[in-house]
Amino acid sequence: MKKPSKRYRSAISGSNLSEELSLVDAVKVLTNFPKTKFDETVELSFRLMVDPAQGDQMVRGTTPLPHGSGKKVSVLVFTDNAEAAIAAGAEHAGLEDMMKKVKDGWLGFDVAIATPDAMKSVRTIARVLGPKGLMPNPKSGTVTDDIEGAIKAVKAGRVEYKVDKTANIGVGIGKRSFTEDQIVENAKAVIEAIGKARPSSVKGTYIKNVSLSASMSPGIKVASTEYNQF
Repeated sequence: MKKPSKRYRSAISGSNLSEELSLVDAVKVLTNFPKTKFDETVELSFRLMVDPAQGDQMVRGTTPLPHGSGKKVSVLVFTDNAEAAIAAGAEHAGLEDMMKKVKDGWLGFDVAIATPDAMKSVRTIARVLGPKGLMPNPKSGTVTDDIEGAIKAVKAGRVEYKVDKTANIGVGIGKRSFTEDQIVENAKAVIEAIGKARPSSVKGTYIKNVSLSASMSPGIKVASTEYNQF
């Protein structure tokens, strides 16, 4: 087993990580952890009381972050009107040519958007895009005729969340370089979005627990008072 880094051990020793904290206090603890040489991503991790195997309990959607994600997003648009998509801000655009590149193993983009007409063809490469979480989907706003609006939303900091097979969700909510207020406000937006995405078939407890962490830090437990209303 790999030995934890000196930085990680320092973070653990200086905090009571068994304690549940309000979002404000959790962010304060996080910002006091020793920093790395790069700008770490800050993430919220959710444990849900759902059964992802049941179609009516799949939790998935998108939400804008008030202060953006801090990440530069590369966008590919599957469309017959590549020139318009590039003019709207996409890094890559096209249909048959882009599909061929993807089939050949190229995945040099962060988000894929497609027009409804293009999806008829794009579905043929679902086996390539799906496992990587890159398949355009109407529920995430990435299948649309409003290509310009979708590109702007993605680049402005809209994030996607999707429950995995073990009923967990991880969402990047910003960077360590953000102010404490920016991280708190982004976190609240994500908690609210996932809370409102509660499936109607789920009774009782929906969000079991939430933790806050950075790329190279331990997790900090977020108090249930921040999400038990859902």
